[in-house]
Amino acid sequence: MKLSLHGVSVWYSNAVTQLRIAQETGFSSLEILPEHLYRYLDNGGSYAAFRQLMAQHHIDVTCINALKRIGRHQPEARAELLREAEQICQAAVELRCPLVQIMALTELDQLPAAERDAILLDNISAIADIGKAHGIKFQIEVVAFTAFNSLQQALDLIARSGKDNLGVVVDFWHLHAGGGTTPDEVAQMDKNLIYGVHFCDGRAAHPDEAWDEWVQRNYAPGEGDVDIAAWVAAVKATGYDGVWSPELLSPRHWEHDLWDISRSCLDSMRKYIN
Repeated sequence: MKLSLHGVSVWYSNAVTQLRIAQETGFSSLEILPEHLYRYLDNGGSYAAFRQLMAQHHIDVTCINALKRIGRHQPEARAELLREAEQICQAAVELRCPLVQIMALTELDQLPAAERDAILLDNISAIADIGKAHGIKFQIEVVAFTAFNSLQQALDLIARSGKDNLGVVVDFWHLHAGGGTTPDEVAQMDKNLIYGVHFCDGRAAHPDEAWDEWVQRNYAPGEGDVDIAAWVAAVKATGYDGVWSPELLSPRHWEHDLWDISRSCLDSMRKYIN
């Protein structure tokens, strides 16, 4: 098992500081956001310098999270998507990172299911081919507040694609709040298709409440409606022993000391996993 600090959990920090926080609070790795990485590069940083800092802090990067809106399909938008895929894969190569997260948002929700799935299949296949050339794998995250929100939908597309560098991330909040997946389904998975775990809590949107992750995910583990113990047990039942990353998407907690946030994330995850 590998414990990786999630960049979302320390949202108001920069990429360099996240390496130090991860090391000093007991993590062995970092799941980095491209927003933080690209901001570092745009303001005088370099991949070589960042690799030196990774070595200095004994922290590796397990995932770049994320390439978003993978359902873009109009010609110019799709071309932009594939350029972004190439860019993020190049970043992964530079950071010696084996994995990139990909996710659709609401860009396809107005389409019939068959058309939506055809577009996603076409796009994830093209993205997988770009990554294959660089030795990069992709974890699909299904998003609770979209039409593409169940584990089975992702697994079906992976099977149809025939690509061997596609898997899923088991994100407790998204799977719980999306309502289309149970822990039992996760427990029956092939562990080789689980590329990562996002350990998190929260709740679904209430009736007539707009979806807003900064509201519905504003909970520390144990405060929300997610049956964390059940999801942890389901993942462990598969025999999965890869990366676990605590994702604390919580404006309330983001205002705490960054080191305290990271320590509490690690402590709560160990409490449930061990």
